[in-house]
Amino acid sequence: MLRRDFVKTSAPLFVPAAALGYQGKVSASRRITVGVIGTGNQGTGDMKNFLREQRVQVVAVCDLNRMSPGYWDGGIAGRDPARSFVEWHYGRDKRSGVYKGCAAYEDYRDVLRRPDIDAVLIAVPDHWHSIPVIQAAKAGKDIYGEKPLALTIAEGRAMSDAVRDNKRVFQCGSQQRSDVRFRKACEIVRNGRIGKLHTVLCGLPGGTPDFGRTQDRQDPEPVPEGFNYDMWLGPAPEAPYAPGRCHVNFRWILDYSGGQITDWGGHHPDIAHWGMGMELSGPVAIRNGQATWAKEKLWNTATDFQFEAMYANDVKMIYSSRVRGGVTFQGSEGWVWVNRGSIEASPMSLLDYEPGPNEIQLYRSANHTANFIDCVISRKETVAPIEHAHRSITVAHLGNISLRLGRDLRWDPKTERFLNDEKANEMLSRPMRKAWGM
Repeated sequence: MLRRDFVKTSAPLFVPAAALGYQGKVSASRRITVGVIGTGNQGTGDMKNFLREQRVQVVAVCDLNRMSPGYWDGGIAGRDPARSFVEWHYGRDKRSGVYKGCAAYEDYRDVLRRPDIDAVLIAVPDHWHSIPVIQAAKAGKDIYGEKPLALTIAEGRAMSDAVRDNKRVFQCGSQQRSDVRFRKACEIVRNGRIGKLHTVLCGLPGGTPDFGRTQDRQDPEPVPEGFNYDMWLGPAPEAPYAPGRCHVNFRWILDYSGGQITDWGGHHPDIAHWGMGMELSGPVAIRNGQATWAKEKLWNTATDFQFEAMYANDVKMIYSSRVRGGVTFQGSEGWVWVNRGSIEASPMSLLDYEPGPNEIQLYRSANHTANFIDCVISRKETVAPIEHAHRSITVAHLGNISLRLGRDLRWDPKTERFLNDEKANEMLSRPMRKAWGM
């Protein structure tokens, strides 16, 4: 731990688990030290999941915002509330009821510099996903990174390569992989129980819900005290501060996200790929796109959309806000539909199916956070590894590019390039502000 950080925070020094032989058998007295980067929306929920893990010690939190409203349902979040929650949580186990062992940082690089931190949870806006993940991998940290994996296909490729090259463990926050219903549906399909698969319907939400209660605050305002807005913009283009731009509703602005297409692109399309056996590949064409776009002062993502992703095995994925929510696999002899909390099939007897010892049995995980910790210890691949996450969100990006260009596209999943379309290939990445880059 850096001496200046130790003096500044008075946080206890934790010996990293890797230095204590955590790569092999785990002693019950040793904990994996975790730093949380991004404590606003999903980051706070993920942090609480990590705090429930007895094998984990959260030793640092980081956020560009000290504390403010504007998060889910207009709620208050930031690094100060996060640190207070961590210290309250650990303080309950102390006779004094007081714990002061969690440092708070504004700059994520201060977290990555700490040699006593084994793993990081990264839950930041989409346009900030790639840089800290790549730097964390190079710094030797294992990573739990939120979905959607990346803002662009090029960033996703760079992230996956960095994790692989640095031999890091990565779990994407696409938690449906740890839900027994989704796994069951995919095993039914993978083992041919619905006959030959021909169509997959991915039903996603539409619209631009006002998650942060800031829809009426899209005009420029002074930057609030305690919020490092210039760093929040980071690699994105310069733009004046407005509450409707940040915290939750950033996802409705194409400079920072891709709307519902990408916000849910790490969920249902990921399950579609799992059931199709396309976790390491992708479509060969995007066609028949239709979309309606938001026309507010800041918000400009698709509010209603549909496109078809065609695969080399003649399977068609319909990616749409106009079909039943969830994932529907349609085969020559039946179908299965799955969503959070529900699964249906025809014939109904499919729901009694369990794969035999010589059939395909998909990765079993009952707890997404625990699976990540298991893999940090064992060094095995997680249930939602980064290359799978990259391939899943690629479909969303391909759809957005096709919809924005207003034409069908052909795609090579091996080279990850469009065929005979340089304009589309230019949209595989985005310029980054000079001070920031991968």
